Amino acid sequence: MCGITGWVSFGRDLRSEHATVDAMTETMSCRGPDDRGTWLSEHAALGHRRLAIIDLPGGRQPMAVPTPDGPVAMVYSGETYNFTELRAELVGRGHRFDTYSDTEVVLHGYLEWGDALAERLNGMYAFAIWDTRVNKLVMIRDRMGIKPFYYYETPDGVLFGSEPKAILANPGAEHTVTLDGLRELFAFIKTPGHAIWEGMREVEPGTVVTVTNRGLRTTRYWTLATREHTDDRATSIAHVRELLDDIVRRQLVADVPRCTLLSGGLDSSAMTAIAAQQLAARGERVRSFAVDFVGQTENFVPDELRATPDTPYVHDVAAKSRTEHQDIVLDSDQLADPEVRSRVIRARDLPAGLGDLDASLHLLFKAIRGQSTVALSGESADEVFGGYKQFFDPEARKADTFPWLVHSPGSFGADDGAILTEDTGKLLDLDGYIHDSYVSAVAGVQRLDGESDFEFRMRTISYLHLTRFVRVLLDRKDRASMSVGLEVRVPFCDHRLVDYVYNAPWAMKSFDGREKSLLREATADVLPRSVYDRVKSPYPSTQDPAYVAALQLA
Repeated sequence: MCGITGWVSFGRDLRSEHATVDAMTETMSCRGPDDRGTWLSEHAALGHRRLAIIDLPGGRQPMAVPTPDGPVAMVYSGETYNFTELRAELVGRGHRFDTYSDTEVVLHGYLEWGDALAERLNGMYAFAIWDTRVNKLVMIRDRMGIKPFYYYETPDGVLFGSEPKAILANPGAEHTVTLDGLRELFAFIKTPGHAIWEGMREVEPGTVVTVTNRGLRTTRYWTLATREHTDDRATSIAHVRELLDDIVRRQLVADVPRCTLLSGGLDSSAMTAIAAQQLAARGERVRSFAVDFVGQTENFVPDELRATPDTPYVHDVAAKSRTEHQDIVLDSDQLADPEVRSRVIRARDLPAGLGDLDASLHLLFKAIRGQSTVALSGESADEVFGGYKQFFDPEARKADTFPWLVHSPGSFGADDGAILTEDTGKLLDLDGYIHDSYVSAVAGVQRLDGESDFEFRMRTISYLHLTRFVRVLLDRKDRASMSVGLEVRVPFCDHRLVDYVYNAPWAMKSFDGREKSLLREATADVLPRSVYDRVKSPYPSTQDPAYVAALQLA
């Protein structure tokens, strides 16, 4: 996992900039509590904080390989799940390795294939390579944007980091937020490339950014593309299961304790059950963790979003899959603790969030980190398979805006005067900003020849969730987990699964009239009947009135 940062300057010698590079690196100490390192050359300086997951003694960074024309150095965050196959191929091509880490495989992959390495990777990653041979920086981010990656152009180069705080620790970066930054902050969307701070950008998912003394260039190596789906329903169900089995097997690889996040919903239950099945074949049991609140199950009141409490379903899965399960039970004082809320904001770099949902996620991850270093999550299955209510809501289906905003305020109350003054609200024009963003987003959807208007509309809704909405949730989960040094993996973001299910027609994704039909049938053999029949329920929120009272006293 880890945190990376760096500074490229073609107009100055960076070898004397240890103090600044150290300051940039230390902003990410939570992301990498196990080790730190820096590497400085004339025009490039790299910093790294490590969370050791694979090859604990051999994966130190920054990592450099000497060549006759100068070293090639890299800082890397994330995991490459097909590194074993890539390593074997590179050995066959004459490469020799000193470690068993995926980091060294990625670095040698660059030496062999250059920027085209990106197309060969399966995983979640954000990494930067300084190639002294040609004085070039190469920045690459995973296809779905699981791992964060930011950069800031300077007059003579670039600054970069896993989080904005790493860049802002350099005196060359201005701490300025303009109207567009505020618009992005208050609108519940994720504009590709946008980073709130003026002059700062995200490395967009599925792209390679190269920086030389001639400037910066961005190329795209992956996009969510439309293809004809020729498999019938039975074949599609079987292939989804085949993919899930392979994905979970790859993502269970770690040299540290790992676990699953279990909510009792279809997504996390299916993932946990598959993991448990695979580990049982090796004589192991999977650990599972769930969040709960004091008195929630006994006093649960159904609402518009949540018809049932999670805990009974969690326990059904734990019993059927024989997991080593633990409920992390939180009380209102913990959720309302000002220090917890402060940590959440510092982790996000932004004064925005989801209240007790963010606090409980932070506390859940903190508790898990005491026992495990890697957790598998069911995040993004709703976006991939069509699990949210808006996929089935007639009004959301036909609205000319982001579907998740149709019945929810898209600006955290800013548009009704709850946060902003009337004059500021008019100046920001959030409605106009959201509309323009929507128009830009749907322009990227490719229509299949002969596709009906309804199927194309459902494809568009899927596209919006997979390229906009999911990135909000992935960023939230990354920041919350890495703030306590926990690596969270997201099997449902494997690009092979995303590509395949995205192109399955909506009639197949909802063939029984329910959400996530393909996923439900693909994993029916490992699910308790209660979970198989359960209706989608979002991440839980406390219903305890004492939480509101505690907030008022905090």
